[in-house]
Amino acid sequence: MAAQTRRPAAKDRPAGDRQAGPKSPQAAGTPGQQGFSERDRQDIEERRHLRAPMIYEVLRREGEEEMSRPISSLWWSGVAAGLSISFSLLSQAILQDHLPDRSWRPLVSDLGYPVGFLISVLGRQQLFTENTITVVLPVAASPTLANLRRLSRMWAIVLSANIAGTLFAALFCCLTPVLHPDILAVMLDISRHSMEGSPLDLFFRAITGGFLIAAMVWLLPSARSAEFLVITMMTYLIAVGGFAHVIAGSFEAFMLAVSGQIDVWRVALVAAPVLLGNIVGGTVLFTLISHAQVAPEM
Repeated sequence: MAAQTRRPAAKDRPAGDRQAGPKSPQAAGTPGQQGFSERDRQDIEERRHLRAPMIYEVLRREGEEEMSRPISSLWWSGVAAGLSISFSLLSQAILQDHLPDRSWRPLVSDLGYPVGFLISVLGRQQLFTENTITVVLPVAASPTLANLRRLSRMWAIVLSANIAGTLFAALFCCLTPVLHPDILAVMLDISRHSMEGSPLDLFFRAITGGFLIAAMVWLLPSARSAEFLVITMMTYLIAVGGFAHVIAGSFEAFMLAVSGQIDVWRVALVAAPVLLGNIVGGTVLFTLISHAQVAPEM
């Protein structure tokens, strides 16, 4: 009979062969992370949803940075945004001109409306309705006279620059042969339709428009690679819902004024209630509520 091999005692076995005792919590890792490398854990952390206070802080810091920019930078960025927004109406007109006259046509042609916003927002251009949340958050966090002056300066520069951009775009579209006559006619038709209603109607439609733009800005920090979809979804809802946006609306009003279809004074009559409505929806309703929900955690 073969001799039975003796199992070495624990003290005789090499240290690496001894049976390890229970692992400490640090060695085992946190629940759900066993088997993940350090790089894997970093990727998991990066993909966690941002909490509301974190989104608030991201936007507040952006607002601080924007209010500190030179006047010339804000002005030309605002002019660029006004020019970019003109492509919303142009894209709508091109789609509508190529679609049959059916009840569903606006649902498809309004997909062109987000184009101008995509250019402006992804291009980091200064659009006034975005500023109803980003530059207001620093003021809400620290409502000093100095911050209020910085806010007023920012709004005045960006709004006037946006309006200058939309006016130039309207002059270019109406006074040069850049557009096919059929496309120009559709652009004017869409513009007339968007201006229907009393100033009070426009004001309330603009409240919803301002709220949706502010919501879009709030969603972008956690959107990551889905920024395109967030911007498209929120601005498409403005168009298909018949809501109002002061910068896009100013381009439509300027188109009608330059082409001689409305008096110039009507541009201000349309823009004023829409401007107030966007501020109420974007600043008073969305921004201040957003500040209130995170204030106890800041």
